[in-house]
Amino acid sequence: MVNIDEQISKLNLSPELTKKLKEAKINTVNDLWILKRKDLKEQGFNDVEIKSMVIALQLEGLDLNKKMYN
Repeated sequence: MVNIDEQISKLNLSPELTKKLKEAKINTVNDLWILKRKDLKEQGFNDVEIKSMVIALQLEGLDLNKKMYN
């Protein structure tokens, strides 16, 4: 499981998506985790990008709904 204070690059997202997240000032896993899907949409992320982020978080036991999996 990734530490929520680690850099967003630890989620192994595509380089393009990682760059877009950093441009949006989303630098750590926690920065992403605290956002809702609606927030990501408002920042210009599309459904495919959001789905990639959701899957990456879920693989680490995290969820955009703030539930932690064990």
